Parts: sequence; structure tokens; C-alpha cells
Amino acid sequence: MGTIFLGSEALARGELTRGRLRSAYRPIFPDVYQPRIAEPTLYGNTMAAWLWSKRRAVITGRAASALHGAKWVDDAAPIELIWQNHRPPPGIITHNDRFTCEDVVEINGMAVATIQRTALDLGRFLPRGAAVEHLDALAAATGLAADHVLPLVEDFRGAHGVRRCREALSLMDAGAQSPKETWLRLLLMDAGYPRPETQIPVVDEHGYEFAYLDMGWEHAMIAVEYDGDQHRTDRVRYAWDVIRLRKIQRRGWLHVRVIKEDRPRDILDRVRAAWARRQAEGRVA
Repeated sequence: MGTIFLGSEALARGELTRGRLRSAYRPIFPDVYQPRIAEPTLYGNTMAAWLWSKRRAVITGRAASALHGAKWVDDAAPIELIWQNHRPPPGIITHNDRFTCEDVVEINGMAVATIQRTALDLGRFLPRGAAVEHLDALAAATGLAADHVLPLVEDFRGAHGVRRCREALSLMDAGAQSPKETWLRLLLMDAGYPRPETQIPVVDEHGYEFAYLDMGWEHAMIAVEYDGDQHRTDRVRYAWDVIRLRKIQRRGWLHVRVIKEDRPRDILDRVRAAWARRQAEGRVA
């Protein structure tokens, strides 16, 4: 009996009594238990959802992306399964969808959608912003490119969400280093700006790379960067950020710094001002 197990199997093997099962363990999903002292985790919920399917479902979506190494998947995210069940319990989402053996790999004994199939399902079933956010993270973790997924997209032509998936894949960028960077990149693109480049290297006067910009437009020398809370709470990080910014500006870059309190309109106003300055200088049309 593992840390997460099917109660009916443990009872059938005589490993537990019903009283012990009720007192020492808590249900995650129907008939799936873990010790009451254990903290909920995404991995635990993923294994529990797979066991709930009697080990027959294929794990996909956000949970699968985390198993493939993607970051920024919430521990409380629902577990998505390719499985024919129209009444899953809370915390599980089922997709009665076709798949082949080529769409499945084994991870820790569980059936998991391949990286390509995971990307397809992220793009099909999540809202645009969330889909791009998780595709960015999956691409950063695995080297995934849109071309890797397009054959599957063609196979599913006409299926629910495929058009949305195509758009999300076209927006995917492995250079995003946080969900907020993805959000910021989409904000700029939706406002009509050219697609920002990501992780742009900046060199000093000796030709050494000393910084990589979150995003921006190298030809215009306009950078847009998102500062998370760690930039303010870590004193060493904060000090380097100040020095780094001075060096970037000395190299001729216009720098738009974004924090979580900034409103989208304010961000776009500052980006617009940077572009207007470059246009006045004749650097861009």
C-alpha cells in the first residue's frame, strides 16, 4: 500500500480495517486515500486522479505539463484526464477524447500524454491567456516548438478548440520566465505592437553580455521588463537590479519597468511614449 491508494484494494488485501481507513486517512477522490497528516500536492492529486480512473485514464493538460517539468502549475489546479466519464468528482476534469499509443508515455508508472499531446490539450481546453502561459512554461522546460505539435493539430482538425490551439501555439515563447511575463507580452501584442523578442542579450563596452532583457524590440532599443516581488524582498537582487538598469540605460536602451500594481493603460502609455521618442529620433518609422 502506497502513500496514496485505493481504499477498496487495501481493504480487500486486509491491510486496513474500515475503522482505520476512516480515522487515519482522508479521501482525495472517491475511494482514493492518503494519510490525514499528508499535505495536498499537485503530484499527489495527479496520482490520486489516475488511481480514481482505475489506472485507465491518460493524464493530460496542466498536470501532465508539470510531470514533464513545466513550472508555475498551481497545486490546486484540477487534474485533466483523457477518460470517458461524464460525472467526475470535483478536482478532476475528464475529456472523452481519442488518443493513440503514440500520444502516451509512462512517467512513474502512470499513463501521461506526450509533450506534444499535452501541448495540444493545453491549447484546446484552456482560455487563451492561460493556454499561452502554460505552453510557454512547457516550451521552456522541454524545448517544445510549435512545429512539433502541428501534425497533431492537423489530425484533430475540426475538433473542439483546435482553432484556439493554433493561435496559442503561434503565441508560445519559451523565453517567458514567469506567467506575468507571458501576460505582459500578450498585452503588448494585443495593443498592436510588433511581437516582442524575449531574453535579449545586452553587452557592455567590452562586448561581454551582462544582462538578458525580459522582452522588447532590439532594433528600437526599447525594453519592457516585469519586476516580481523577489526584486524588492531580496536586498542583493535589488542592488544588482539598480546597477543593471543603469548599465542598460547607459547602453542606450529605453527601459519600461512594470510592477504588479501597474494598470494595463499605464503600461501601454509608457510603451507608447518610448516608441514616440524613437520615432522622433528617426530610429523607427
